[in-house]
Amino acid sequence: MSDIKTAVITGSTSGIGLGMAKGLAAAGMNIMMNGLETAAEIEPLRKSLEDSYGIQAHYSAANMMEPDGARGLIEAALSTFGRVDVLVNNAGIQFVSPVEDFPDDKWQAIINLNLSAAFYTTKAALPGMKQRGWGRIINIASAHGLVASPFKSAYVAAKHGIVGLTKTVALEVAEQGITVNAICPGYVWTPLVERQIPDTAKARGLTEEQVKRDVLLAAQPTKKFATVEELAALGQFLCTDGAASITGAALPVDGGWTAH
Repeated sequence: MSDIKTAVITGSTSGIGLGMAKGLAAAGMNIMMNGLETAAEIEPLRKSLEDSYGIQAHYSAANMMEPDGARGLIEAALSTFGRVDVLVNNAGIQFVSPVEDFPDDKWQAIINLNLSAAFYTTKAALPGMKQRGWGRIINIASAHGLVASPFKSAYVAAKHGIVGLTKTVALEVAEQGITVNAICPGYVWTPLVERQIPDTAKARGLTEEQVKRDVLLAAQPTKKFATVEELAALGQFLCTDGAASITGAALPVDGGWTAH
């Protein structure tokens, strides 16, 4: 078995997940990517990781909505690389609605992907980490794992659940060289957020700059978006020996949002 560590990142074909994949590849880890695209669609991105960082990158379209899909992703990484040293649970979706109008299927989908998938991947990855006496589990939660906003009941519930799962697993494996932490971003500048701005500006009769500052960043005192590079840098650090005593933590990267 190679001594090169392997990182599995769910939802890693764009945004925060892709940033994490690049950051951990830059740290010398082999990468198991995951998303809903076909292997052909993701091939240029997979190859660019290998060419840029000199590591091996593989891709799985395992469906994180399903327990078998989440378990299958870990099994695919073990089959390909022989080990899973770092697990980043990042895949997630959002839906906004008052509770009484919230569609049942949307609630279930958000809980399945944003919370349950992390349970199943963690459950599958832990035995190997315990055997090697080293592991890092990083759950991408949210500022909404620490505070709430109206009309986001499923998302807030799932992200609070991720923080609770993080703490519980961290306590269970605290003596086995494995750390478990949650990163809690505020608004992050991603293509998904960028695409929302023109439509929001048009709907509210605001300029795009007003949407950024007074709508999206209303709760972030810095009035700046976090970047995927900042989150990746924190992820990199959590995988070092210097972070060995950081476990069970919910780490805000939110421009001061949760300091209110």
